[in-house]
Amino acid sequence: MAAACCVLAGCAQGGGTLGYYWQSLRGHLDLLHAARPLPEWIAASTTPEPLRQRLKLAQQVRRFASEQLALPDNPSYGRYAALDRPAAVWNVVAAPPWSLQLHTWCFPVTGCVGYRGYFDEHDAQAEARRLALTGLEVNVYPVPAYSTLGYSNWLGGDPLLSTFIGWPEGDFVRLLLHELAHQVAYASGDTRFNESYATAVERLGVRQWLDQHADAATRAAWERSEERRAQWRALTSATRSRLAAIYEAKSPSAGVDEALAAMKKEAMADFASAYARLRAGWLAAGVAPAQLAPLDRWVAGANNASFAAQGAYDDLVPAFMALFAQEGGDWPRFHAAVRALARAPQAERDARMQELSHP
Repeated sequence: MAAACCVLAGCAQGGGTLGYYWQSLRGHLDLLHAARPLPEWIAASTTPEPLRQRLKLAQQVRRFASEQLALPDNPSYGRYAALDRPAAVWNVVAAPPWSLQLHTWCFPVTGCVGYRGYFDEHDAQAEARRLALTGLEVNVYPVPAYSTLGYSNWLGGDPLLSTFIGWPEGDFVRLLLHELAHQVAYASGDTRFNESYATAVERLGVRQWLDQHADAATRAAWERSEERRAQWRALTSATRSRLAAIYEAKSPSAGVDEALAAMKKEAMADFASAYARLRAGWLAAGVAPAQLAPLDRWVAGANNASFAAQGAYDDLVPAFMALFAQEGGDWPRFHAAVRALARAPQAERDARMQELSHP
């Protein structure tokens, strides 16, 4: 339910440039080296049957994505790698104590983005500690998949990973569609635009997949999980709005206002209490506690950075949904319209997104 992917950005500008570049290159090449083509895995007698069936499903999803959703038909997700860690990368995000504006890192290809990804969790935690010493609120979270924007297709493409291969069918499909969307349109330096577009693609696309290919039990399971996701999005969105209103009331030149600090603390406490009520209802409905562990950790560490990162994936989704409807539900036209917006100047793009969000 929280942010689930990142774009592998490459070499950062600023402090630690060489070291960060090296860990990014080494980590990605190690991952590509571990990947083998799906037909090899499927044919191997040592491949567990559940994995074999899931890899066959991945092949079907890739055909569906290109034939039905006009997503790229390329080598991405045509190979699989089994990793010895729980995440592909770990993202570091940060924000000031009185703002929901993400701290950014700037890269030669992707522009400035609101996160920094590391293949080693210890490196991510070290960066988080460095940022915290500057007064920023910081969050580190595991990422099951990432996109290289198609730049690694000549090396075999981004692979399927053990970090998400066993997800429920609906979640598995939506993640693949999200990552493929990053290869269609990408606005340099605009994390919110890029992630919200990919989120819109995943939500629209997974619904189409389920309607056409899933059985009744899979669709029912998806509906239940979607209901929980909608409740979670409503809660986090309301809390972001409440925090934003508190921060807008703070004078930029003033020190920490005790009254506003109390309001922020109260907002965070109310968020935790509201989540506890949601959680109790989900457990009563039969959701296993292990399924809620990622959200439990998210809530326990919630701060401006985590709320801001969540907003990047959600805030502009209604605008993209409206654009999809304006384009008549035609996927090629929709993607073309998004690519045009991605090429437009930031101010023009923001104005169009605002227009679409409030028709």
